[in-house]
Amino acid sequence: MGDPSVQKIDQPAVQRTYRIRHSTVYSYSATMTDGYTVAALTPRPTPWQDVLATQIVLDPEANEADQYQDVFGNRISQFGLHEPHTRMSIEADSTVVVTERTNPRDPTPWEAVVDVLDGLSDALATDVCFFRGASTSIDLERWAAPLRALADAAFPPGTGIIDGARSLCDAIHREFVFDPASTDISTPLGQVLDQRRGVCQDFAHVATAVLRSLGLAARYVSGYVETEPPPGHPRLVGADASHAWCSIWTPDQSWVDFDPTNGHLPVNHHVTVAWGRDYADVTPVRGVMIGPSAGQSLQVSVDVAPV
Repeated sequence: MGDPSVQKIDQPAVQRTYRIRHSTVYSYSATMTDGYTVAALTPRPTPWQDVLATQIVLDPEANEADQYQDVFGNRISQFGLHEPHTRMSIEADSTVVVTERTNPRDPTPWEAVVDVLDGLSDALATDVCFFRGASTSIDLERWAAPLRALADAAFPPGTGIIDGARSLCDAIHREFVFDPASTDISTPLGQVLDQRRGVCQDFAHVATAVLRSLGLAARYVSGYVETEPPPGHPRLVGADASHAWCSIWTPDQSWVDFDPTNGHLPVNHHVTVAWGRDYADVTPVRGVMIGPSAGQSLQVSVDVAPV
């Protein structure tokens, strides 16, 4: 036992302030006459994140604009551009304060968590049951065998829910290779599981699918992560990119985020923008342009800078 005469002094939580600039530029080989765009680019307030300022600017200027909250509580912007144009840019600029999260603890065996989830019938059931089943990018039945293999390795019988999540996070980080050339947004989950290669979006889908295959609740989280250059090298403005990770529900800790791409649990250099069942729910920018048949190019740059 410690000396009772020595008082424990609580240390103030570490906070980090970030400015995030996300630029998306579309160029067309012919003139577009009309278009509609939906964007999930605005960071959302959470218990660990305060949004100090945020704005999204369209160029050419939008003829109509609106913002709403989707079914998951994400801040969604929508724009209408009703004039001829061969180029359209979307510039999102936000400043947020992120509070560091401590290592979560919840020894509840994962099987008991499934029982708790099965028994929910109040407002909490609405919050978590969205995130237990199959979704657009997560086919639990088709890929049941490889998902179960990962699940059995990370969650032996009686494993605590946080210990299992950490084991899964470490396994994906260790066994899967980050390879931007190997996948795109349409690559099926099975190919990622088979090739053991992909990007953060793919690894977040794998983690989410493994957890749901056990009957647990897991959501896909999109946002940004601060990247640090090697010692002696300057930061490259725009070198960052949109990031994705996973969140698991536990009885004691509610939602706990972890980043299988980087092997992080908890996550403390991350800025949360949106969450949903998978990438399709939180696509950063999507829309439709009206005009003649034409080629299209896309340039995206993201800069996450400590303030």
